[in-house]
Amino acid sequence: MTFKFQSIASGSSGNCYYLGTDDYGILFDAGVSLRSIKKALKDNGIEMDRIMAVFITHDHTDHVKYVGSLGEKLGIPIYATELVHKGINSSPQIEHKLTVSRRTLVKEEPIIIRDFKVTAFDVPHDASDCVGYQVIFGEHHWVLATDVGRITEKVADFVRTANHLVIETNYDPEMLSKGKYPDFLKERISGEKGHLSNTETAEFLASNFDLHLKNIWLCHLSKDNNHPELAVKTVEMAMGQYGIRIGADVNVYPLKRTTPSEMFYLK
Repeated sequence: MTFKFQSIASGSSGNCYYLGTDDYGILFDAGVSLRSIKKALKDNGIEMDRIMAVFITHDHTDHVKYVGSLGEKLGIPIYATELVHKGINSSPQIEHKLTVSRRTLVKEEPIIIRDFKVTAFDVPHDASDCVGYQVIFGEHHWVLATDVGRITEKVADFVRTANHLVIETNYDPEMLSKGKYPDFLKERISGEKGHLSNTETAEFLASNFDLHLKNIWLCHLSKDNNHPELAVKTVEMAMGQYGIRIGADVNVYPLKRTTPSEMFYLK
């Protein structure tokens, strides 16, 4: 059975990712409009009735703004921790509060969605609560780690299992330092409950690389403090110091902030 991944959007304007098979799929986060999600999927021959669940990382608006449309209007189960659900339903920016679609998950307790084994793990970020996700499908291990203040041992343990990894490279430290953001925002972004920089992610990936890792997608790139080419180059240079070749030993792709990626067929 084919294993597929697509980023529908990845950035501060909205986040949503699709993971699926030939028959069904699941979404991660719902920070872009239902219309945008439907179009991205339909362009790949996927109808919304094939979406079995939505898994939420945390309750910031760019990750949950349209979750009510998916859950309450379309009847798709919405999985999140108890604290994230409380944050969603207390947000004035969520039009449709979650009731019948609400499903509560517990970190590190797997949830089975047909052939997918989905496990949430703790991630440090300045939200009500925040998780990353590991999905096991046959021999595939797909991991999502976005909005990560720092790579804790828990985050590292799950990331190291990945054959296919979606990981944050939010900002370039020099661009952030010299940029227009006020000091308090710079401190929030670079703090231990903020975001990962290109350098932090690159150094971790290079020093923890294993040949079972086949694909890396760099996600949640800042519009003002990063460039896709710079994020990839930072990872490439760090890996090069360990003799790891981009394009030969591992594939690295920067994800677009506001438009869908291609559909990736994972092997």
